[in-house]
Amino acid sequence: MFKDILRYYKIGKQLGLSRKEINKIFIFDNTSHPTLYLVLMIVGIVLFGAVMIFLGVFIIRNTYLSSGALYSTVKKKDFKQKK
Repeated sequence: MFKDILRYYKIGKQLGLSRKEINKIFIFDNTSHPTLYLVLMIVGIVLFGAVMIFLGVFIIRNTYLSSGALYSTVKKKDFKQKK
């Protein structure tokens, strides 16, 4: 992907296009700071991935979340009818 982006810039420079005209090829064609939005998008994706991994590990570790135990605290005697 990065090789393609660099190739677009090289071809654009050979054709005599300015950097702004070359950036119109990409997603952010109407913005004044396309690199800022790209960096923010990458940071957002990384943070989202980190949160998903953290939640996944938390859920796997605590199978029984209410009691905090890693095993079932229910015993057979809990199902017997009280007389």
